[in-house]
Amino acid sequence: MPLALLALAIGAFGIGTTEFVIMGLLPQVAGDFGVSVPTAGLLVTGYALGVVAGAPLMTVLGTRISRKRMLMLLMGLFVLGNLVSAVAPVFAVLLLGRVIASLAHGAFFGIGSVVAAELVAPQKKAGAIAMMFTGLTVANVVGVPLGTLVGQTAGWRVTFVIVAALGVLGLLGVARLVPDMPKQEGVHLRHELAVFRNVQVLLAMAMTVLGFGGVFAAITYIAPMMTGVTGYAEGSVTWLLVLFGLGMVAGNLVGGRFADRRLMPMLYTALASLAAVLALFTVTAHGKAAAAVTVFLIGALGFATVPPLQKRVLDQAHGAPTLASAVNIGAFNLGNALSAWLGGLVISAGYGYTAVNWVGAALAAAALVLALVSSALERGAVKRGKPDGGAAARGRVVARVPAADEPARVPADRS
Repeated sequence: MPLALLALAIGAFGIGTTEFVIMGLLPQVAGDFGVSVPTAGLLVTGYALGVVAGAPLMTVLGTRISRKRMLMLLMGLFVLGNLVSAVAPVFAVLLLGRVIASLAHGAFFGIGSVVAAELVAPQKKAGAIAMMFTGLTVANVVGVPLGTLVGQTAGWRVTFVIVAALGVLGLLGVARLVPDMPKQEGVHLRHELAVFRNVQVLLAMAMTVLGFGGVFAAITYIAPMMTGVTGYAEGSVTWLLVLFGLGMVAGNLVGGRFADRRLMPMLYTALASLAAVLALFTVTAHGKAAAAVTVFLIGALGFATVPPLQKRVLDQAHGAPTLASAVNIGAFNLGNALSAWLGGLVISAGYGYTAVNWVGAALAAAALVLALVSSALERGAVKRGKPDGGAAARGRVVARVPAADEPARVPADRS
């Protein structure tokens, strides 16, 4: 794997740390600014919404410059947002800093996925994407627990300063290690937008929302579930989240490896297994050992879907994949927000904390149904010997839809 992937992984590590570390620092932030914990929770919501909005916005703004330069600008924006957060004199400024940092999130992963895929041979693209996302998964194992510990002992402002330093390191890594790929002529914003007329691109994004939403339906409420139902002490929740993070790392690497071989079968297996494990969590949540194993499996199976889903979007949007790739990152966060909302509804309705696992299982099962529908449409299009009816075959965008297990024959996109 090229060293450039290391630079992308470092950037992903910083972004993953700043996204999730705030969850463990909400009491400290709320106390310092004299706001309630639910009000402080806007720092999580604001970040997620910033990712959803920022992914397409920042990608569109970067269409006129090279991808390497755009990645550097995004890391600079990430550093600025975290520094604003670190010195925020009032809560509103802290929220602004979080939103600034979040604007870099979706575009960095979206553009980074395209760059990572271009750095390797066609049969290794999903593995390269997984390598970049390893930074995000490792952040949940190392960055978030350490950032939380630093914030609780030295103050949450110090945590944001350290995260900003990680951003500087990522920026320098991109500048030094990522090759300067010249912008491809003939691919414009209209080409990037045209791929959203491809029904396969839209189905892949819907799978992302539902599939990864299934994971966060359970994980969003893991603290009250583990303490109130399973019987863990509050201090044990951090280690359960580390276990979840280890599962993410393992699942991400396995998903990347097998998606390069048989993408759709890998996706079927991961989504079906995820739905089953989430449903089983309604039972295993009542035992400490069984719950710990289940948390690991949810992390592993959930992130096993990430490389194939991201590669699926790249394959179906080939010729103009950058915007679609970034929007798909926003889809992950949209799934997080949707599942957290649905989980809150069932808890408020009096069904208990374990009921959120049924919500997650239903979302994952719905994603599996969409995957099967997508493959059926694809096979039908191939048999007819023409692209899928939803494709926008304009210029360089979509010439033919490859079979589900066929590597995409994509002309090099050097923008």
